Amino acid sequence: MVIVITSSTPVTCEGLSVALGTTPVLRDIGLTLTSGETVALLGGNGSGKTTLLRALLGLVPLAAGRAELFGTPVGAFREWWRVGYVPQRGRLRVASATVEEVVASGRLARRRWFRPAGQDDRAATARALELVNLDHLAHRPVAQLSGGQRQRALIARALASRPDLIVLDEPLAGLDLDTQAGLAAVLGRLKAAGTSILVVLHELGPMAPLLDDAIMLRDGRVLYHGPLAASEATTGHEHPDEPWGRATGPIAPFPLLVPDGGAR
Repeated sequence: MVIVITSSTPVTCEGLSVALGTTPVLRDIGLTLTSGETVALLGGNGSGKTTLLRALLGLVPLAAGRAELFGTPVGAFREWWRVGYVPQRGRLRVASATVEEVVASGRLARRRWFRPAGQDDRAATARALELVNLDHLAHRPVAQLSGGQRQRALIARALASRPDLIVLDEPLAGLDLDTQAGLAAVLGRLKAAGTSILVVLHELGPMAPLLDDAIMLRDGRVLYHGPLAASEATTGHEHPDEPWGRATGPIAPFPLLVPDGGAR
């Protein structure tokens, strides 16, 4: 089951600027992600792609400007079940948890405090595991998974809440070609149902047919925002090597995830 969006614009920012310490990272960023749209963030090393995602989710403080999720300022946003987030090269704080337990944690934002998982929660968890082809490993500790399998577990966790917006930072990294194609097919079905997708990509690969627009960043500024072909002609894009900002704001929706290797 996929929920079709009937709400306001998923992502809007205007004049968004971010400084990590004394270093400006993003400068005067403006963008809008409409319902059902899939947009790729591209750019070279240090261009600010990961920092922009984190700023849009309230995980990095803004130095200037505004950012909104579904028409609500990110600092006041509370409907976190509507957002599925897969960070770059994420690792798990609770490595002893099973795959099923990790994926089920993606349902927490949909439940009241201390309310046990219900039938819908269990069905959504099972479906998310099936979508990423990990249902046969549901009871295996995540510490025993390969890097690609762990990445798929984090993607399943994001899908478990049946979100209206999926935000993914390098989701294809560490996945073989068949798994990449399978993930692109899953995201294609979500897109067809109205889900909005914002994704950082190193290589377009099987994601290319899904993309409506591209945003090219350079030195923390938007160099280009428009159709993909033109952006690819403008400049290449490389694997990001960007600093992680100090986590602030509403981090509760993503309690098990930390960037691999810590701050850098």
